[in-house]
Amino acid sequence: MEQQEKQDVISVQLKRLICHLESMRIAEYMELLERPGKLILINFIAGIARGLGIAIGASVFFAMVLNLLHQLILLNIPGIGNFVADIIHIVEMKNGKF
Repeated sequence: MEQQEKQDVISVQLKRLICHLESMRIAEYMELLERPGKLILINFIAGIARGLGIAIGASVFFAMVLNLLHQLILLNIPGIGNFVADIIHIVEMKNGKF
């Protein structure tokens, strides 16, 4: 009887392992590794998407920072206004606006 219980426990654990491996999609990953061209293409597209996202995100972020600095200039706070104006002037010179 004890042998049957051990087999049942092993069977249940084996089923759990199979479900876990299927949920991790190991078979699809192994198929992808067998086709290096597809793997390279997927990674290339993912790299382009990451680079584009970083570029757009950085542009929006720096535009917001420059807008904030511009608003600080308009407040005309002594000391800070001149400093911020110098920073914006330097950035605009680098971008070719002057």
